[in-house]
Amino acid sequence: MKVSKQKMAEHREQIIEAAAKRFRENGFDGISVADLMKEVGLTHGGFYGHFTSKEELVGWASKRAMSRTAAKWEKVIKEAPGDPLEALAKDYLSTRHQEHPEFGCLFAALGSELARQPASVKEAVMEGQLQFLDLLSRIVPGRTKAARRKKAIVVFAGLIGGMILARSVPDPDLSQEILKTMTKAIPNSVQEAEAGERIAPVVGRLSEVAT
Repeated sequence: MKVSKQKMAEHREQIIEAAAKRFRENGFDGISVADLMKEVGLTHGGFYGHFTSKEELVGWASKRAMSRTAAKWEKVIKEAPGDPLEALAKDYLSTRHQEHPEFGCLFAALGSELARQPASVKEAVMEGQLQFLDLLSRIVPGRTKAARRKKAIVVFAGLIGGMILARSVPDPDLSQEILKTMTKAIPNSVQEAEAGERIAPVVGRLSEVAT
């Protein structure tokens, strides 16, 4: 029986959603196409009616995972009662996120694997990276757009690195220490950098007067 276009679209969505979750949970090579199709109740052969290859699915699933995270970041930033960067760091570096990579950040779950993906996947992922940097650039202080961009890169790297490190240790106490330390360190470091930027021009002028 011929499947309608609507059903085909629904099946494609189911595959992408399942892949976005399972790839973050098990890695890109941790689950086969056959197992993914079985999970959503479809045949292995039906996969190629939606995608040309697993590589193509990796790209779409990565985009889906990043869009979910971006929406979450937007919500946290919008609803933050105080400093949005502090709220975002607290949400990202949480025990909940640590324990459930399948629902979390693509980069913290698959960072090292993304580096080994083909160019088509890297390009798809780069779109998400730029979106996250834009979001962070909106909430970090800075005298110029370029300064905010640099801070956004540092914050993004700190969030991802902190989560990867916390997940890598078997000692739960050490893991919590890492999460709590990074949750405070990230907004504090940005504030200190901003204070330094404000003071630098004053120090420069005082030096000129002194000479």
